[in-house]
Amino acid sequence: MSASPVEYPRNPDTPVSHLPFSPCAVVGNLVFVSGQASVDAQGKIVSDSFEGEFRRSVENLRAVLQTAGCDLKDVVQTRNYVRDDGDLAEYNTLYAEYFPEPRPTRTTITNCLPSTIRYEIECIAVRPN
Repeated sequence: MSASPVEYPRNPDTPVSHLPFSPCAVVGNLVFVSGQASVDAQGKIVSDSFEGEFRRSVENLRAVLQTAGCDLKDVVQTRNYVRDDGDLAEYNTLYAEYFPEPRPTRTTITNCLPSTIRYEIECIAVRPN
């Protein structure tokens, strides 16, 4: 019987969710990261300003990527969920800070999150050889 071609790397620093999904899956050199929001290490939502939630979400994304041997520079696509479209200008400024040129491809969806969170991000990355 052959080993599964899919890995599900985790470490104690990976943010925890109580929902039924894996933080990331690795197939070959592709890394797929589930949506990361403003949560603490135990998975509790940390409410904050848009900037605070954005930064915590992206740092959680970075922690999951590092578990798989990647970092933000290895991201090739992001999907972003912004609760309030009034936050789009700040979102674009913060996004450019974390993802300098050449930037990954991205999709942004607004007015789609519950009132408990302001921002969520998921991504696909390519693990360096």
